Amino acid sequence: MQIQYKRILLKLSGEALMGEDSFGINAGVIRFVASEIKELAALGVEIGVVIGAGNIFRGVAGASKGMDRSTADNMGMLATVINSLALQDALERDDVVTRVMSAIPMPSVCESYIRRRAIRHLEKGRVVIFAGGTGNPYFTTDSAGVLRALEINANVVIKATKVDGIYDKDPVGSTDAVKYDRLTYDEVLQKGLRIMDAAGIALARDDKKPIMVLNMNIKGNILKAVCGESVGTVVTV
Repeated sequence: MQIQYKRILLKLSGEALMGEDSFGINAGVIRFVASEIKELAALGVEIGVVIGAGNIFRGVAGASKGMDRSTADNMGMLATVINSLALQDALERDDVVTRVMSAIPMPSVCESYIRRRAIRHLEKGRVVIFAGGTGNPYFTTDSAGVLRALEINANVVIKATKVDGIYDKDPVGSTDAVKYDRLTYDEVLQKGLRIMDAAGIALARDDKKPIMVLNMNIKGNILKAVCGESVGTVVTV
């Protein structure tokens, strides 16, 4: 099997980890995600992962109910650490050596994020899960994902969600939603397609870092993307 992308940044939706549950982490989903990552690692793909926190706590939602935005975002960043530790546990029970590195220092729980150390982990074949967002409020985990992709020089950002690509409107409840196979960064911004926040798209555009959006619940989808097959939607120049 021919690998097109040697080093990837996998951005996982926190909400997708819920499965059919109303909140939290679905055990079956986390095991499935771990098995998909294990398959990639076995082929020699170097994998960095960023996980959202929508299944536990979403900062913007908290702020909209009167909570201070910085406090809400800090709570959201801590929730990403919970998700990251859960995925680490699932991977290591599957014999995949994994490191969690947090932008918010908490040495008794996981490593602090240091760029050069993260790259060294990747070079040694370890899966690196980047927790704690960027470590700053007002930035989403989408921005954190692109930022880490740039820092580790990943070949591509793969955003794995509950939908199979980017649509002109929410495909849930919209029977006439049209799926895009390919978009430019500027088209995403101009059309207001909310697959990733504007800061993340702008970061990717400045470095010409391709973004692939696909359904994480379909077995083999991420592997197909890494092999260069047309899956989901590609955002590029």
